[in-house]
Amino acid sequence: MISTRRPTARLPRQRMLPAMLALVLAGAAAPVSQLAAAPAPLAAPAPVAVPPAESGVRVHRASLKELGALFPLQLRGVDGTSGVAFSVRNDEVVIGAKLKLNYSYSPALLTNLSHIKVLVNEQVAATIPVTTQQAGENLQREITIPPRLITEFNRLNLQLIGHYTMECEDPLHSSLWANIGNDSVLELTVAPVAQTNDLALLPQPFFDRRDVRPLELPIVFSAAPNAGTLQAAGTMSSWFGALAGFRGAKFPSLIGELPARGNAVVMVAGRAQAPAGLALPEISGPTVAVVSHPGDRNGKLLLVMGRDDAELAVAAKALAIGSSALSGPLARITEVTELKPRKPYDAPNWLASDRPVKFGELAEAQALNVSGYSPDLIRVNFFLPPDLFGWRQKGIPVDLRYRYTPRPNADKSTLNINVNQQFLRSLPLRAVNHEEQGTLDRWFTKVMPAGETVPEREKLHIPLFKLPAQSQLQMHYYYDVVKQGACKDVPLDNVRGSVEADSTIDISGFPHFIAMPDLAAFGNAGFPFTRMADLSESAVVMPDRPGVQELGTYLGLMGLMGRVTGFPALGVTVAQAQQVDRLGDKDLLVISSGGGNQPLLKQWASAIPAALQGDAKSFQLADLAQRMLRWWGFEDESGTRAHRSQVAFSSSSTDAFIAGFESPLRSGRSVVLVASNQPAGLAQVMDALLDADAVTKVQGSTTVIRGKQVDSLVAEKNYHVGQLGPLLYAQWYLSRNPLLLILLGVSASVLVAIIMYLSLRARARARLKQQKKG
Repeated sequence: MISTRRPTARLPRQRMLPAMLALVLAGAAAPVSQLAAAPAPLAAPAPVAVPPAESGVRVHRASLKELGALFPLQLRGVDGTSGVAFSVRNDEVVIGAKLKLNYSYSPALLTNLSHIKVLVNEQVAATIPVTTQQAGENLQREITIPPRLITEFNRLNLQLIGHYTMECEDPLHSSLWANIGNDSVLELTVAPVAQTNDLALLPQPFFDRRDVRPLELPIVFSAAPNAGTLQAAGTMSSWFGALAGFRGAKFPSLIGELPARGNAVVMVAGRAQAPAGLALPEISGPTVAVVSHPGDRNGKLLLVMGRDDAELAVAAKALAIGSSALSGPLARITEVTELKPRKPYDAPNWLASDRPVKFGELAEAQALNVSGYSPDLIRVNFFLPPDLFGWRQKGIPVDLRYRYTPRPNADKSTLNINVNQQFLRSLPLRAVNHEEQGTLDRWFTKVMPAGETVPEREKLHIPLFKLPAQSQLQMHYYYDVVKQGACKDVPLDNVRGSVEADSTIDISGFPHFIAMPDLAAFGNAGFPFTRMADLSESAVVMPDRPGVQELGTYLGLMGLMGRVTGFPALGVTVAQAQQVDRLGDKDLLVISSGGGNQPLLKQWASAIPAALQGDAKSFQLADLAQRMLRWWGFEDESGTRAHRSQVAFSSSSTDAFIAGFESPLRSGRSVVLVASNQPAGLAQVMDALLDADAVTKVQGSTTVIRGKQVDSLVAEKNYHVGQLGPLLYAQWYLSRNPLLLILLGVSASVLVAIIMYLSLRARARARLKQQKKG
């Protein structure tokens, strides 16, 4: 149960025209509802003067690539359209917008008939003429977009209206093209909109799903945090990390002070003194509240409070799993109960391991439908457990059901299936059968009528090696346009295609078994910690006397775990080196920032393939010279790069590394060490793990990070986690140890020979005895 105190009044959020904003920015006292009721002017509104910086006005810039256009936009044909989606935060309103466009177009376009339209939400914002003098050049143009066209969720489209002749033309002629660079920038000038202090708005304004930028949310501790406070803070950062998803999230930490401006989360346990300038409400139990930032009229603070660590944990848990039920500026939590414990591999973001998963669970219905002769890809994103064992299996089975407009005649139209931009399969699109049915066909049609709604169906397999933990299945309808001759090439825009929501992908037949250490599994999927979605079998070992950099790294790593699983880290344990002996049943995430603040580095030095102590550094390196010996079974894994040499040196640079190894406390458990010779180096690790390109280089058992350079030094895999059936394990083990297989074969042959020899000797003796008796 949750007791709440509701606000006396709550202002609804309104989107206002720029002319109305002038009153707000000038400090008008009229409420928003009254301003919204004023009639809109018939003429175009006058430009709004940009208020001073202290008013909270900001400028957001994002390239089309950051908005989702991975490649330049290609506009083809007489009416080619492409674009991106963008959105505006709930607590902001746009008062100015510009599009800084990089583009080029075909020299064949006729100036008086062709142009490029810029559309926002299907309304024309600007028209760009195509002149003969600039044709084929790389051009730049700044376009002003009227703010009145922009709402919360928006679509920016570029449309080419192209013609190359005054006579009959081919609407898909190769000379009809324009190219829009994905480095073009959309610039939005926004002003803040006043928000009420209401828990019902959560997770806004601390996280807004409309905002595609990476989340940066400071977490403030009223005093130096202990293990219990850090566990509650980890719950909060993993919750926000799950909400941020693909955007990524960072959580700078502060102790005893608030950020100068913006939103923040404040953790208060016991009778700790409030950060300067903040007045705390009375704490009589687990309490959560939203208050205004005392130093920023546009900022909000989320207070998570308790009289002790246990109550603080309850308050954080209530926010992470029950925020949608809260309301009012302040809520005192009376009870939070988990109805069902978590199970391995049941993370909300991961494909279910016990049943086929429908595409409708992975993508919205509208994303599974396309139209037109040049449709966009149908994309289905999914997350796999990284320890699926697919030895001697075809791959992951997919039961694909799809519909499309039948082709008028047999042609080369296909449905192309890719996974992570790698070609997988091509399915032909059939034509309408115009032939008259025979007597037998008509009889079958009467007995078993052809269902018009029955989709096409194809069963296929995706090779497991093509699938990293985070994957995307891509389906593209390609239509072959048959040339009919001059003045006849006018294709009807009536083609449609879709993938059925009840198509399935199934990983239930795969066991979980993986060679470790594997930093790729950690970097991409947080494995092995995310095996339990709530991290209940994981522990974080903090350095002695952690500072704000170490705390921020811990919070950032918890955010990464939440991003992978889609669930807050409610069960993570936080400890220090002195308490590690009681953590033998957990996988350990160890943080170190140099200066001797992590005693485990000395205790486990023989297992760690790198060492950083101030300016003194040493790294173990791999060597492939012994590959043949490993193939013949003298080492555990074929193809791995075991450490063969070591380099030690001294330098003043800031270096960091990630290392994985088997836990010295218990076999089968794992340790991942995140270490640097200076606290600032830990930020480099977080930057690498949040960078989509850099994280692909985090591999093997040791990865060194120096600024933006990421290198994998060792890929030694010396233990396995997971479980196989007895027969499958025996087959797999013998396949990895050919010498043992040969010895077993020879031994079996010798044993069979001995048995046959003894059997034949026994028969010979029996025959001799019978002969003597005779």
